[in-house]
Amino acid sequence: MPINTLKKYLNENDVKYVTIQHSSAFTAQEIAESAHISGKELAKVVIVNIDGDLAMVVLPASENVDCGIVSQAAGGATVLIAGEDEFSTRFPDCEIGAMPPFGNLYDMKIYLSPTLADDTEISFNAGSHTELIKLEYSDFVRLAKEAIIELPASF
Repeated sequence: MPINTLKKYLNENDVKYVTIQHSSAFTAQEIAESAHISGKELAKVVIVNIDGDLAMVVLPASENVDCGIVSQAAGGATVLIAGEDEFSTRFPDCEIGAMPPFGNLYDMKIYLSPTLADDTEISFNAGSHTELIKLEYSDFVRLAKEAIIELPASF
């Protein structure tokens, strides 16, 4: 089960979290609705290709990726939304499109929307299309900080 890798990581780092089961959903907005969570409180992961390297953009489900802003944060690099065929093998323990926002577990940088810090908690896919994890935002940042690049506030 995909969530086991993530739970092990969270447990090893003494993180308190809640697992939320929901009916099968594939888009971030469908997941938020199914789990009864606001679209701005659910973090989604979008994989981008930055000059040939894959990275995560983590943002609220209610927002869209602005490749220009990500490019700016990446020093002017070319940024394109990656196709599933480009990244499916990078997440062997996850269902496609249900990756958790811990790029550090997958050797990827994380471009993080500053609006996620507006809430004290963060919820996100736990590797499957039927499970979410909810934890303190500060714990997420603590565990992923080595990989995080903050996007500009205008995101």
